[in-house]
Amino acid sequence: MSINHFELNAVDRSAEQQGKGASRRLRKQNLVPAIIYGGNEEPTSISIKINELVKALEFEAFFSHVLTINVDGVEHQAVIKDLQRHPAKGFPMHADFQRIVKGQKIHMNVPVHFTGREEAPGTKASGVLSTLVSDIEIVCLPSLLPEYITVDVSGMEIGDLLRLSDIKLPEGVVIHELELEDGHDRTIVNMQPPTVEEVDTDAEEVDAADVPASAQGEAEDNKDGE
Repeated sequence: MSINHFELNAVDRSAEQQGKGASRRLRKQNLVPAIIYGGNEEPTSISIKINELVKALEFEAFFSHVLTINVDGVEHQAVIKDLQRHPAKGFPMHADFQRIVKGQKIHMNVPVHFTGREEAPGTKASGVLSTLVSDIEIVCLPSLLPEYITVDVSGMEIGDLLRLSDIKLPEGVVIHELELEDGHDRTIVNMQPPTVEEVDTDAEEVDAADVPASAQGEAEDNKDGE
């Protein structure tokens, strides 16, 4: 398995009894219940070896790649659409995969990578780069699905911001939110001024004034005696 190709082996369990009890039994066998749906076909319930799935989940690219799922020797092309994890231990408990249909566009959330942070004039002026998104939903053909979207912030100065429409997308890829009638061209990153902690000098003067003269005299006597 590489970051450019992900392949999982699965067993068809559509004929088996479904439900929480069946899912628990699968997990005791180190299997993860899952489903493949879409493509004008009936949903297929499957089980995947947990060690295979856990290994694949270590790669960020797994979530934005077309996957090959071998179900009893039959290959299915799919993308992962949902993953349920154990709330405390984090291991996968259930996965949803959507079949890929040739020539049919898909909606996918892909990671956003911000580059050029250290080179940005705003950073060199002690500004604070604030990123407001970690992924965006795109629409494209499966063959054009990018592993991630790169946003170059190397030219940002203090006070600058970038919006969704400023993202340079690969050919054939569009941002779903900008295609909607009520879509909002929201900010994805901005360069904020440096945070300066102000010192209240008046308060310091007041504190000094509140010290009794006798105490100040004792402090000076002690200093002289040292």
